[in-house]
Amino acid sequence: MMESNRIRGRTVLVTGATSGIGEACARAFASRGAHPVLLARRADRLAALAGELESDHGVPVRTVVLDVRDRAGVLDLARTLHEDGIVPDVLINNAGLARGLGSVQEGSFEDWDEMIDTNVKGLLNVTRAFLPRMIERGRGHVINIGSIAGRQVYPNGNVYNATKFAVRALNEAMYIDTLGTPIRVSSIDPGLVETEFSLVRFRGDRDRADAVYRGTRPLSAEDVADAVLYVANAPEHVNVLEMVILPTAQRSATLVDRD
Repeated sequence: MMESNRIRGRTVLVTGATSGIGEACARAFASRGAHPVLLARRADRLAALAGELESDHGVPVRTVVLDVRDRAGVLDLARTLHEDGIVPDVLINNAGLARGLGSVQEGSFEDWDEMIDTNVKGLLNVTRAFLPRMIERGRGHVINIGSIAGRQVYPNGNVYNATKFAVRALNEAMYIDTLGTPIRVSSIDPGLVETEFSLVRFRGDRDRADAVYRGTRPLSAEDVADAVLYVANAPEHVNVLEMVILPTAQRSATLVDRD
């Protein structure tokens, strides 16, 4: 348990908030008294999650049905929140996905566009919309959800790997570009995490998705949320620039001990 709670009362904006790591982050921060602003595409899940967090933790929750690829919508949201006196203290760039698993020479242009537009351009849309307000206000922390896939290429990962390598580069670039400001920038780079990630990658093929995790104990979304919470809760003079978090059974992007 953390000795100090520096999260209470802070506004935490989470993208991709209705499943997996994003949902786990929303729950973790709300449980410590943060005020979540949750962005996601699925209105029904968003409403249910907000109601649960408000009921369980007594915190105000603001929800926005929004795809991070919608640049105009993201910019409009930033303006609206600013007009309401809301600037995120913590911005968690979590929205992202993988589509397919195939070679470059046989890849799908549609899948590539979806991954690049969400994982890279979506992250840039949100960061560009909110970071200037955070700098102007004189406080803020951008936390990017990266991946071991942004450190080690694995067979047939190609474009997904490229998007996560881009996230790693942007994380470093943000930290350099905000020199002279109190802004903190962090990347949490998990290995194998059991969420809807593989189900999305394989377009609902449950057997293929389950096989990704079979015979081993992967991370849970809650494990990753704990890491996000840890770096966000650090004293303001402390910045964790990068954190790689793997299940004990995993030793690289491709080496996983299985039963």
